[in-house]
Amino acid sequence: MTKKIIEGVKQYYSDKIIQHGATSKGVDWNSTDSQHLRFQQLCKILPSDSKFKILDFGCGYGELFSYMDTHYKSNIQYTGFDISPEMIKEARKKFPSFNNAHFTTSLPLEKHDYSIASGIFNIRLELANDEEWIEYIFKTLITLDEISEKGFSFNALTSYSDKEHKKSYLYYANPMVFFDYCKNHFSKNVALLHDYDLYEFTILVRK
Repeated sequence: MTKKIIEGVKQYYSDKIIQHGATSKGVDWNSTDSQHLRFQQLCKILPSDSKFKILDFGCGYGELFSYMDTHYKSNIQYTGFDISPEMIKEARKKFPSFNNAHFTTSLPLEKHDYSIASGIFNIRLELANDEEWIEYIFKTLITLDEISEKGFSFNALTSYSDKEHKKSYLYYANPMVFFDYCKNHFSKNVALLHDYDLYEFTILVRK
């Protein structure tokens, strides 16, 4: 099942980036402004005054690195990982000369201080039912925990979204299910952010 999901998601995002290029629509977001609002929430896991090594899990064309290069300057050593070769190709074209940024389609084996995953649990299509998709998310969170020394953050569309705005090919998660899972499996220091005016939530796991 996991292989089927990964292949389906990879094809979906590869098609998007080919169609729209290195833009917010190329990673299926409405705008760069909403992208950066998400980054602002996800990056609350990060220190503001010290250097750190960060893994962008599902990096797309690397817009998070652009955001972090502006807000964290030389404090970051960034690795962007994505299952779509087309995404990585665009990221490498966009950031060809940054010594502190590396993009790859192979999940790094070494640990990072922090990991961030933005939007990777949204596109379910018809790849799985609710139970299978939740299990897929749990497995991915376990991976994020294993490769993150100090903490990780992720977001998901919320089940509290207005019914008239929900789309059938997207997955809307119950935030309390994943808050509870993170509290019970990863750390006592978990924050749920659901107050930033998008149809989603962010969870921060601090170790």
